[in-house]
Amino acid sequence: MKPLHYALRMILAVAVLGSAHANAQSYPVKTIRIIVPFGAGGPADIFARYLGQRLQEPLGQSFVIENRPGAGSIIGTDAAAKSPADGYTLLLMSNTHTVNETLVAKKPFALMKDFAPIAPINYSDLLLVVHPSLPVKSVKELLALAKAKPNGMNYASSGTGTPYHMAGELFKAMANVGIVHVPHKSSGDARTSVMSGQVEMMMDAITTMAPIAKSGRVRALATSGKTRSAITPDLPTVAEAGVPGYESTIWLGILAPAGTPKAIIDRLNAEIGKVVSLPDVKKAWNDQGAVPMMMTPSQFEKYLNGDIAKWAKVVKSAGIKVD
Repeated sequence: MKPLHYALRMILAVAVLGSAHANAQSYPVKTIRIIVPFGAGGPADIFARYLGQRLQEPLGQSFVIENRPGAGSIIGTDAAAKSPADGYTLLLMSNTHTVNETLVAKKPFALMKDFAPIAPINYSDLLLVVHPSLPVKSVKELLALAKAKPNGMNYASSGTGTPYHMAGELFKAMANVGIVHVPHKSSGDARTSVMSGQVEMMMDAITTMAPIAKSGRVRALATSGKTRSAITPDLPTVAEAGVPGYESTIWLGILAPAGTPKAIIDRLNAEIGKVVSLPDVKKAWNDQGAVPMMMTPSQFEKYLNGDIAKWAKVVKSAGIKVD
């Protein structure tokens, strides 16, 4: 009986694998949903919609963007984690997720356990800006002022654990300065505080802050990426300007629930790679300060693990806790 039982199990396993392979080969046959765990109108939402539109033709199916904000991306991400692993529900994620792996201890999911990496989309630099009344015109002058008055200056962010907050904490740690964090309910509120002079400085998305800096309502000192931004080529990077090795960007990527067939993951990765490498997409994003990213699923997995480790050090060394 045992040999027969084993043979039946093998036949069943082959049948299941064959069915999964057939499903992957015919994928997709219906609408694909991308859950965006952030509010409508922000960079994550905008780029998710742009990507979905560009993927419709090569995949032959429509894409629906579902905004499910709340709890610092936890609500929407949990909904995606609990969705069927069939390739018809995807998650738009950002470095908020890699920060949350350390910052939020009691989550209903684990990023690298409950999701399968598909592909990154793009990254955008942050712009280090100060209110024009602050008597500094370079990063070195800013650091000198901060060291002369420890914890006497402050910086704004859109909330604890956001990329803007973490960029500020990394800056403080690497520059060895004391600057007080002032969290806000949104990036718009934080921006307003800096423009009005209530808060002296912030790291903000270059896509939003560059026009404001150009208008003179804030003074831009540097960009946060590894290399200079194409839309502010005259501005040095933070690393060039006085904090060697500094790099902090806002990046976006696509995940699927764990267990999604590899053939589907590979198909989505290939199609996303084609979209982000199109000349017109590169130009459109470059004009906004966004740079396309291309990686295989395994490369993206390695990237995610590295980002989790990077921000874990910052969260722990700064003693950051969720309110």
